[in-house]
Amino acid sequence: MRATPLASTLATVFALLFGYALLQMGNTLQSSLLTVRGGLEGFSATEIGLVGSGFYLGLMAGSLRGERLVQAVGHTRAFAALAAIASSVPLLHLMLVDPWLWPLGRALTGFCFAGLFIVVESWLNGAASTAVRGQLLSIYGMTGMIAGVAGQMLLTAASPRGFVLFCLISMIISFALVPVVLSRAQAPADPGGEARRLDLRWLYALSPFGVVAAFLVGVSTASYYSLGPLFAQRLGLPAGQVAVFMACGSLGGFIATWPMGWLSDRIDRRGLIVGLTLVAAGALLAMVLLVPDHPPTWLTLSLVALFGALVIPTYSLVLAHVNDHVPPGGFAAASGGLLILWGAGSALGPVLGGFAMSWLGNAGLGWLILSAQAGIAGWGLWRMRRRAAPQEKESFLVMPVQPVTTTLVAVAEDAAIDRKEAEAAQP
Repeated sequence: MRATPLASTLATVFALLFGYALLQMGNTLQSSLLTVRGGLEGFSATEIGLVGSGFYLGLMAGSLRGERLVQAVGHTRAFAALAAIASSVPLLHLMLVDPWLWPLGRALTGFCFAGLFIVVESWLNGAASTAVRGQLLSIYGMTGMIAGVAGQMLLTAASPRGFVLFCLISMIISFALVPVVLSRAQAPADPGGEARRLDLRWLYALSPFGVVAAFLVGVSTASYYSLGPLFAQRLGLPAGQVAVFMACGSLGGFIATWPMGWLSDRIDRRGLIVGLTLVAAGALLAMVLLVPDHPPTWLTLSLVALFGALVIPTYSLVLAHVNDHVPPGGFAAASGGLLILWGAGSALGPVLGGFAMSWLGNAGLGWLILSAQAGIAGWGLWRMRRRAAPQEKESFLVMPVQPVTTTLVAVAEDAAIDRKEAEAAQP
């Protein structure tokens, strides 16, 4: 029986997807572990928020600069170098337990992961034909979600007070080298061609709602992933249940993403986003006002799963909404612009969340995310009065829990185009 085009492509890129899954697993475990360990070490909520923000700042820098390394030494060597650095950083965190050094380590990790994701995804895009690229990227997004849940559950493998989990993270990231370096998938050619450059003013004119929503989604999701473990820890949950707490949020998002995408292809995406954010804001308000400081575990896990189902799919919906308005040749620039906006919100969110938790206690995190969700809903309702929904829609694609992959290649390609134009302009 002859294999389908998608099956043939998956057979070619399976090693790359496996390596990517290991990277996501190691990164999510590291994020949760540093938050829990920081709490055990007596770090303040503000200091832990800075640690979380460091990753996203590094990610933004890496998305703009990592492409130069890839072009200079090639995809395989760049991946090997960046993975080696990224696998050593968890050990530095273990050796240097300091609230001011850890943000620098996370920034270095973010820079490395941006380059690693650029390598993997550009390989995937190069291996896929136009007919199956959308399906492949959806599988890619689902892989990232599943790996993220698995990484969070690994927090139960050992005590966060010891060294075992830090060593495990280093090993997982190192093992990601093996399938990618040995992959037979052909590395992509140098990015180039005619494309629209990243321009946030152009993007805002194209979709004012998408620009604001992408930023506020970053505030919401990064606050949860960076400070959620501290929130659960302060509720009195042991390390094992902290891992389950984080996994429930991701699983809620995983389960809801496909149905929300299906529904968004049939109704005004803005209306769906507004509905989700209004329900999320209402649920968060009820949690802040009505749920006791130490609720039953079953109630805590149920509420965080509901939170994940309402909040995590939003970025994919925002991206699909913006793409509905993008003219031909502008998809890369639009995706790259949304990544920058999401990254800026993601860098700011944990800092604001840390201040809020230091000032208002655990409820501060809920109030911050509630405000961001209410902001999306309010802006969406206003924009729906100003502009009708487009008649034609682009197909919905599942994005990873944290959209740090698909759009990074767009930013890297934009940086390459800028550099080539600057070089051509020189006498």
